[in-house]
Amino acid sequence: MPSPALDVQAAREPIRPAGPPDIRDRPPRPPSARTPARSTAWRRWLSPLAVVVIWQAASATGLLPERLLAAPTTIAATTVDLLTDGTLPTAIAVSIQRVAAGFLLGGLCGVLLALVAGLSRAGEHAVDPIMQMLRALPFFGLIPLFILWFGIGETPKVALVALAVSFPLYLNTFAGIRGVDGKLAELARTLKLSRTALVRHIVLPGALPQTLVGLRQSLGVAWLALIVAEQVNADAGLGFMINDAREFLRTDVIVVGLLVYSALGLLTDAVVRLLERRALSWRRGFLSA
Repeated sequence: MPSPALDVQAAREPIRPAGPPDIRDRPPRPPSARTPARSTAWRRWLSPLAVVVIWQAASATGLLPERLLAAPTTIAATTVDLLTDGTLPTAIAVSIQRVAAGFLLGGLCGVLLALVAGLSRAGEHAVDPIMQMLRALPFFGLIPLFILWFGIGETPKVALVALAVSFPLYLNTFAGIRGVDGKLAELARTLKLSRTALVRHIVLPGALPQTLVGLRQSLGVAWLALIVAEQVNADAGLGFMINDAREFLRTDVIVVGLLVYSALGLLTDAVVRLLERRALSWRRGFLSA
């Protein structure tokens, strides 16, 4: 038998109409769901800023000698001086030209070889073993041979960048071609598509995501190869500026050059990521369906 106290309490509660539950009855959302991700993005800058502050403090107190590593304030002042006298813009322009030439040459060769190896077994047997053997070589050790073959001008520097760029693009494009679903090829045969149409409308779009991954990797490797290439018989560019600063123990100039290399690498990677979002915009609609 129900208690009289419970009957009185039930009588005092208002009768709610049937329908969706009241918003007050819903459990509160966790704080992480209410807080946008952008509001916490600034926390990622705390550790880099802490490193800069500690670096500056160590330089100011003498714990970090100037001959080993310049202070951040000195590096900032040196950057302004190099920009003002035109040294840094000229070096950046020369380095970008070398990377662009090497990337275009190496990227074109890598993609074409991947198409040859990926679209036929005979092409794979002819191309892939050679590429795998060359990929295992320490290509920085090829600099003496490149100097003997091409001289001490721009050609060995561009060739070194091209060689470094070709392998990531080749491997990723080859994997992308071989990763295309075989059922799509059966569909192409059913629709009686020619081989050219098959490659254009099925193989290349299917391999594009993996090719863009190789493109990002190749751009990063291009700047790494350029650092080495520009320190061998170079008379201009960021590598020459760094090598010249080493002779005079200018650690501030060396750090400026390295920071510019890093910034250029991040910038080119951001451009490729933007291109990736544009080229693969169809995947967002596919995933949301």
